[in-house]
Amino acid sequence: MLLKTLVPAIPIRKIIGTIDRPVESIAYDSRRVQRNGMFVALRGEKSDGHQFIGQAIEKGASVIVAEREGSHPRATFLVVENTRAALADLSAAFYRYPARKLKLAAVTGTNGKTTTTFLTKHICEAAGLRCGLIGTVRYEIGERVLPAIRTTPESLDLVELLAQIRDAGCRAAAMEVSSHALAQDRTRGLEWNVAVFTNLTQDHLDFHGTMMSYFDAKAKLFTQLGAQQKKRKPMAVVNIDDRYGEQLLDKIDKNVAVITYGRGARADFRASNPRVEFSGTSYQLEAGGKSYLVRVPLIGRFNVLNSVAALAAANALGISLRDAVLSIGKSSQIPGRLELVPAKRQFQVFVDYAHTPDALRNVLRTLRELEPHRLIAVFGCGGDRDRQKRPMMGDIVDQYADYAIITSDNPRTEDPNAILAEIENGFRSSRYEKIVDRTEAIGRAVALAQPRDMVLIAGKGHENYQEFADYTVPFDDIQVARRAIADHPLEF
Repeated sequence: MLLKTLVPAIPIRKIIGTIDRPVESIAYDSRRVQRNGMFVALRGEKSDGHQFIGQAIEKGASVIVAEREGSHPRATFLVVENTRAALADLSAAFYRYPARKLKLAAVTGTNGKTTTTFLTKHICEAAGLRCGLIGTVRYEIGERVLPAIRTTPESLDLVELLAQIRDAGCRAAAMEVSSHALAQDRTRGLEWNVAVFTNLTQDHLDFHGTMMSYFDAKAKLFTQLGAQQKKRKPMAVVNIDDRYGEQLLDKIDKNVAVITYGRGARADFRASNPRVEFSGTSYQLEAGGKSYLVRVPLIGRFNVLNSVAALAAANALGISLRDAVLSIGKSSQIPGRLELVPAKRQFQVFVDYAHTPDALRNVLRTLRELEPHRLIAVFGCGGDRDRQKRPMMGDIVDQYADYAIITSDNPRTEDPNAILAEIENGFRSSRYEKIVDRTEAIGRAVALAQPRDMVLIAGKGHENYQEFADYTVPFDDIQVARRAIADHPLEF
């Protein structure tokens, strides 16, 4: 592709050099630049891509997109106001606007994004609508499954994934959209058929600073719906049981169709009479003047609203609600979301991703409903992240668990002992112990388990690694728990 075919995709302050150069690839990491490639210099939190322009040219970049002027005989410079916006727009043009060929469902919120997107994809596939998936756990592209690098990739990577989803024969995609992605314009230019808001609770304040800033980032997905040009009648699906969901309704353009969901009488999709069992969760759904008995093979009252959100999203994509209700009952276990560790023992061990106060409370309440003899919790908090939630999570576990083991999550550059001490401040009882080593902590919890007990290992869920200051090691809670259970003596 020639540069002159890409130039119209972005507003340009100045062009230095010829636009008759070939562009065979795009990169924002100078280490990934290829011959005849375009390098877009992004300003990041820790580094500035402008510092690596020389390195990019040495690696073969023929085009540089930057926010300040420069020149080189082997490269053309495109000077723009905002390189992040330029990257999104150029990527879409380079990959021939794949999003325009797909029905797109976006799910944002603090908790429930992963479950809602997995369920939405399942319903779509059951209805014959081939659907890709982009989210925290993994990326699904037709028959291919790739490990997720981040919940919502950088705009270039995101557009490339959507192009692969399109080329794999999919006609839809369900995506988790993070607040970071919205704040950094990673989804710029995408037009949604449906956007879902699950909830907003404390998280990511290390990045956003305040809850209002966090909310504003999430709201951006919905305030942009009214300006969409290509896709007709986008729909917003909003949880009005959540106080931020109520506030969000006032921000959505009046021309955008809105479906509300929740447990209250005002919700368009209203769930009632939930029943939680080991085999799953059932409830009554009132929608469109009709009543449906919904059964989803996922444990927990919080999965009632996650599944209602998925039903509403799939319905907005054109799938009949009756068909959606029938198919959701055959959905699969969501990786790392109250996932039962297989074991022939008289106690149960669950692994869950809960790493926010609200999510941890919901999971512990759910297990309490199943009436264990004792509930033992293993949990920690990530380093270099919101420190305010650490004592809050300690307090929640102290309220709902019979015994707790505070351990490392992903300590990153922080001292693990210091993180554990901040969590400990939330405890009022003495029904806990601290074990920094996560493997040892999981082993200790399983060793304590007796018949009819439940063990919850929270915080990392599907993750298969643990991050420290200077290195990352393989670590999978499920596998570590399996080994600990294998070492546990059989009950007689």
